[in-house]
Amino acid sequence: MELDKSADRPSPIEFRLDPASGVPTYLQLVQQVEQALRMGWLAEGDRLPRVREVVAGLAINPNTVLKAYRELEHRGLAAGRRGQGTFVRGLPAGVVPLRERAALRRGLLDWMRSARAAGLDEGGMVAVFEDALRDLREGREGVVA
Repeated sequence: MELDKSADRPSPIEFRLDPASGVPTYLQLVQQVEQALRMGWLAEGDRLPRVREVVAGLAINPNTVLKAYRELEHRGLAAGRRGQGTFVRGLPAGVVPLRERAALRRGLLDWMRSARAAGLDEGGMVAVFEDALRDLREGREGVVA
């Protein structure tokens, strides 16, 4: 039996925790993997950090990391390989190719520049964006408040 050489490479993601966020630690890890997948920083086949690496780096309980990895497996995003680690298996819904994501980002940056020129600060931009996102989600795209 031949071992997968990708198991020897370091993981392209490094976890960080925000104790003030109110989000459980295991969910912060899950969210960071999902975000890395959406942004293209992680791809199918990439190895996630080994449990012992995460425990040493963040000083958290190994069961917390295992719970996060189990949740990622449940969501179809990761799979464990005995003796090799946990690997990205799939992508979350809504992931778009890099070219389209880059074009969307450029458009968003243009909007942000316009918003800043109109006098909005970061908090104001977030408020407008979240309001528009809520309208889109609720099918009220044409409604202008």
